Amino acid sequence: MSVGFEPVSVAAPPSSRPPLIGMHEQAVEAATHLAEIFAKKASERDRERALPWVEVEAFSQSGLWGITVPKEFGGPGLSPKTAAEVIATIGAADGSLSQIPQNHYYALEVLRVGGSWEQKRFFYDRVLAGERFGNALAEIGQKDFKRRTKLFREAGEWFVDGQKFYCTGAIFAHWIPTLAIAEEEGKQVGYLVIVPRDARGVTVIDDWDGFGQRVTGSGSVRFERVKIEERWIIPFQASFETPTTIGPFAQLMHAAIDLGIGRGAYQEMVRFIRERSRPWIDANVERASDDPLTMSAVGQVKVKLRAAEVLLDRAAAEVETAQTEMTESAVAAASIAVAEARILTTKAGLLAATKLFELSGTSSTASEDNLDRYWRNVRTHTLHDPVRWKYQAVGNYYLNDKLPPRHGAL
Repeated sequence: MSVGFEPVSVAAPPSSRPPLIGMHEQAVEAATHLAEIFAKKASERDRERALPWVEVEAFSQSGLWGITVPKEFGGPGLSPKTAAEVIATIGAADGSLSQIPQNHYYALEVLRVGGSWEQKRFFYDRVLAGERFGNALAEIGQKDFKRRTKLFREAGEWFVDGQKFYCTGAIFAHWIPTLAIAEEEGKQVGYLVIVPRDARGVTVIDDWDGFGQRVTGSGSVRFERVKIEERWIIPFQASFETPTTIGPFAQLMHAAIDLGIGRGAYQEMVRFIRERSRPWIDANVERASDDPLTMSAVGQVKVKLRAAEVLLDRAAAEVETAQTEMTESAVAAASIAVAEARILTTKAGLLAATKLFELSGTSSTASEDNLDRYWRNVRTHTLHDPVRWKYQAVGNYYLNDKLPPRHGAL
């Protein structure tokens, strides 16, 4: 799988301790400022597949990667709504950059739900110091969804061995949380093992070659008999055997990515129509922006995006409620609310990216503008998990009072 690709160097230690962002408004303001900077070279990075090392460092050094650290461990403990809005704001500027911290926030939620007090104290402090989490959860080449990366013990020491793909953020990370399976009393039990990026036996390879989300660093990670410490092992499977917010929180972040890309496509569409598009001859108007059919179509995109924003905010509120009272009913309500948001952010993002070309005209397809990155990015990311199954879960919940399944894809 990695033939022709080279291993990636290790991320440098944080240059300084990031500031603590204590309020929602501060976080959105910081994200908006960064988005303006990131947007300037987003097309260039995408075209050249240039990994955004400088941008990721600026992103994490802003303090935004520590906003979900709980207050009792020195963080601001900001809400899921804040995290989602940060991701969507960055996503409008660069869809790849908005996906990179998704697994970082996800790992922090797994830690909050399943980690011991000592584990939380250790890892949350590392995050507040500016260190980043990536991910190495998925594996390819099999159809049964079974994980084959092993966690095992020999002579009193723990090791991880296996290979992962779709490892978004691992390239830029200081720690790589990986899903590994241990044999316990004849059964396979899943754990999230947070592995140091610079540990002996860890190899990260930049071999992601999808047509979208090109610079997310979503390549491969190999673990070759990597020695780990017991305090880096966090229960994972057990966190899905009881109601927790891990699944809906993860999906909320994915919905925010799609919404952000849709916002960016909409902004480009409006700019292009105003500045460069020609009106259709039968409209009998001087400017494309005065074409009544164009105005109607722009309105449809805006309404769809606005509705997606409302559902995302509602879903974030449900997740926050479930975080404070992780009952079966509260987690189910959060999962369904997030599924509804994911359905609409998928539809809205794809609609905005498609209408960008339909309403802007042939000149918008010029390769120098690289506007197709919006469609490529949102189409690629929305394949993360199928919307058709979210419709089924939502319908089964309202029609038959069936609670949705508990896993990271709903």
